[in-house]
Amino acid sequence: MDKPAVSPWMPVIRKLERRHPLSPVDREALAALPMTVREVKAATYLVREGDQPEHCCILLSGYAHRHKLTKEGSRQIVSIHMAGDMIDLQQVLLSRADHNVQTLTRATVGTVATDCLKNLALARPQIAEAFWRDTLIDASIFREWVLNVGRREAPARIAHLLCEFGTRSEGAGLSDCGRFELPMTQEQLADATGMTPVHVNRTLQYLGAQGLIERKMRSINVVDWQNLKRVAGFQDNYLHEETAASQATGRAPIAQPATG
Repeated sequence: MDKPAVSPWMPVIRKLERRHPLSPVDREALAALPMTVREVKAATYLVREGDQPEHCCILLSGYAHRHKLTKEGSRQIVSIHMAGDMIDLQQVLLSRADHNVQTLTRATVGTVATDCLKNLALARPQIAEAFWRDTLIDASIFREWVLNVGRREAPARIAHLLCEFGTRSEGAGLSDCGRFELPMTQEQLADATGMTPVHVNRTLQYLGAQGLIERKMRSINVVDWQNLKRVAGFQDNYLHEETAASQATGRAPIAQPATG
């Protein structure tokens, strides 16, 4: 007997439910939305600044990054995205894209008509709140990235990016938080942290020499997680991953003691 087909919506539903509880009916309503799925190569543009998209892109596998370009062509990467992320959910309400989204790796991408998402949100308040919360958490992450680039020293910038990527990757079920593949070149890390590729390389070497990480090509093994967080000044509250669990139980999450 053939196994039942798994809905391509499952990575999205899992992510939304980590942030906001959904009923079985809500999950079924999301899974019933028509989605076109395609495989794309690394460096494929999913969104270009100035586009007037009629579809929302959803990352089903692989990694992508969001970036802006100066008029001279310099790039600033402003976020990293992984499986389950609704990359341009804002286009449900905004008519024109104000940034670019490009894949970091080979990826599986789903596209859904923005009208379908908007109508579903209007019909099902819990889904609307889940979408709203998702965009608010994206904004929270953007604020942390502004702080990272603007005010942290080089070791803290790189350490913070590694801490966030490891935490989010583990939350998405993609890796063990202490060991993961970082799908970024040193040039891309430089564009994400406001550094030069040479400075990125020296900083990674420094973190390794301090016994915080081990690195082989793009494979990262966090040897001393607590001290890496201390160097980064990393507190994961801006990721708001505890929200759905606390709402489901009706209790506030238990505060974790500060480390470092």
